[in-house]
Amino acid sequence: MNPFRRHLLKAIGLLAAVPAWASDDQSIQQGKDMQPSSVKPRHVLCFLGKDDGLLHPPKAVATMIADFGFEIDRTYSQAKPDPHMERSFGVCWDRTFPNAWSAADEAAVANHKSVLYVLSPPMERETTVAYSAAALRIVEAMIEAGATAAKGESAGVAHGLKRWMQLASECKAAAKTNQGLAVTAAMSRVCRLAFAKRPLGGDVYYESVGYHFVGLPEIYVAKSRGSDRDAARLMDEIADDMAADGVDAILRARNLALSRGSHYAEDDFKFDPYGIVHVEA
Repeated sequence: MNPFRRHLLKAIGLLAAVPAWASDDQSIQQGKDMQPSSVKPRHVLCFLGKDDGLLHPPKAVATMIADFGFEIDRTYSQAKPDPHMERSFGVCWDRTFPNAWSAADEAAVANHKSVLYVLSPPMERETTVAYSAAALRIVEAMIEAGATAAKGESAGVAHGLKRWMQLASECKAAAKTNQGLAVTAAMSRVCRLAFAKRPLGGDVYYESVGYHFVGLPEIYVAKSRGSDRDAARLMDEIADDMAADGVDAILRARNLALSRGSHYAEDDFKFDPYGIVHVEA
């Protein structure tokens, strides 16, 4: 078995292999006026293909999907084009990373002939990074098997094929730097860049969505602090610090607090059960 795959399976199965923030005091993580949410995040991966062969991945890929505890959704997958995909990808393209997609990627979406959805199991906080790394490995394998486009449906983020493959490669490299322990701050960062979207412009804040896929609260930055690019950099900085040093430590160091309010209902895949950090002006 591929060593990276073995490490991911170990990290998913052994709850002792957790990032630093997982052991933070829950009364501090959730905030004094917050009750912990019972919601468990879940990845929904969307793949497009040039023919109906997409709906029947090669045996090795299908086995990998099953081994990681993911499943193919046969209810909504279809062997025909989805007329909404072009608009959906248009909204979801990652506009923070330079050249995250190309004209060829746009053409692949416009000309797709099939759609496949792959679902993760509901994830415990302690294993979100490992499962997200597994999701990224599945994206890589599906692209290698012929998928022509991919997006993280849960947070609404899409990258071009080249960018997806770059992220998958960086995730493997991050795992190797920690002597085989799959769950690392470096992996958390790569998976966050892969499956979370930011900065979304609200009325008052620039917002992230999808940080729960690496077990972190969302980060909302007041628009009055600067541009959307400034907000994205600050979101990344705070999230990187939280992954490395723990949510509690960074909340204290930056004098920040968690809140429970969310735009999303608890049954929405975008809902973050770990709360939201508001960075004020």
